[in-house]
Amino acid sequence: PAKASGGGAGGLNLATAALFGLVGGLILNLMPCVFPVLAMKAASLAGHGGGAHAQARRQGLAFGAGVLATFLVLAGGLVALQAAGAAVGWGFQLQSPPVVAALALLMLAIALNLSGVFEVAGSLQNVGSGLAGRGGTAGAFFTGALAVVVAAPCTAPFMGAAIGWALGQSALVALTVFAALGVGFAAPFVAIAFAPALLDRLPAPGPWMDVFRKALAFPMYAAAAWLVWVLTQQAGADALARILAAAIVLALAAWLAGAAQRRALSGGRPLAQGLAAAALAAVAIGAVVWPRYAEATSTTAEAPAGSVPYEPYTPERLAALRAEGRPVLVNYTAAWCVSCQVNERVALSTRGVAEALSRSGAAYLKADWTKKDAVIAADLARFGRAGVPLYLVYGADGGEPAILPVLLTEGLVVRALDAAAKPR
Repeated sequence: PAKASGGGAGGLNLATAALFGLVGGLILNLMPCVFPVLAMKAASLAGHGGGAHAQARRQGLAFGAGVLATFLVLAGGLVALQAAGAAVGWGFQLQSPPVVAALALLMLAIALNLSGVFEVAGSLQNVGSGLAGRGGTAGAFFTGALAVVVAAPCTAPFMGAAIGWALGQSALVALTVFAALGVGFAAPFVAIAFAPALLDRLPAPGPWMDVFRKALAFPMYAAAAWLVWVLTQQAGADALARILAAAIVLALAAWLAGAAQRRALSGGRPLAQGLAAAALAAVAIGAVVWPRYAEATSTTAEAPAGSVPYEPYTPERLAALRAEGRPVLVNYTAAWCVSCQVNERVALSTRGVAEALSRSGAAYLKADWTKKDAVIAADLARFGRAGVPLYLVYGADGGEPAILPVLLTEGLVVRALDAAAKPR
């Protein structure tokens, strides 16, 4: 494992940070948080089989523009908030319950659209028999923007160091690194759109696309359910009741919108149904965006039954454990961080890690960044990171901690704990 060195990313320069951002953006496509949006990418590609090369190229460029624009907007907001003194980092928007709730409704709306409950002009994914001939660049741009929003809970290898370094530089330098990150993230999809040989291997558009489209709705339903769970970690049971009620109202609005569209196609007058659908959608969004959310009880107060025992992190508790000469594993995590949750289940909540903690006499601390926390934000910045996950292992004999990779395995954590218990 790498050693911490002051700022953690202090040895970088603009060229290296931009390269790290580019590589991190490429790897981000493989991170678990992006899986739901892969459905939208797959649906978009499905419409270009049989030689629709020019249309595919336009949509590839539109997708890339959506990715790049959204990365720059998020970067600009992040830089502005930090300049104003706010302790925020990558994924900061997901620390806001109203934003999480609104995203959950957005994922539900996209899933209902894919399921055929209602249609969007031009279609978000440009699929369906009546849409095959349209350009759909607006839909591709939106898909790119949404891909970035959904990817925000993840930090890929190389990406954390690049962002952490960039946020300590001028606004122009920070935006340059984020632009490189966006280019890396968009590159695979854009490259496929410009690869005629690959597009020609796709089957020509036809009735199969409707079945494919409806099947791809389920990853979006799963994303909506995950965001509802994140909301409950932030704001408790009252927020759960509110978001479920809003989801029912939104589903009714979608059904009415679909009924209005079908009525219009048959020559009827859909004005009343359309107005009712718009009003209900506004009610659903307003119900989750504007009210004040209560603070949920901390999710790290005690370890759930069957998991590896841990304590909530505080700087004072860490200092006390180190003064006792004990190794310490510190897990900087968040409920909205998908990579964190995958690492938790695959590498941290295992019997092997529990045995290594016991064998080495190490303590396990969790620093929960699900909600805003200036102390945790300062810790992340000290180690050159702008977001979670971050895993530190402090040795029994003091000194700087070892920084573990963003993607963990049980064996890697066990070896780090065993090494921390030995004199260096």
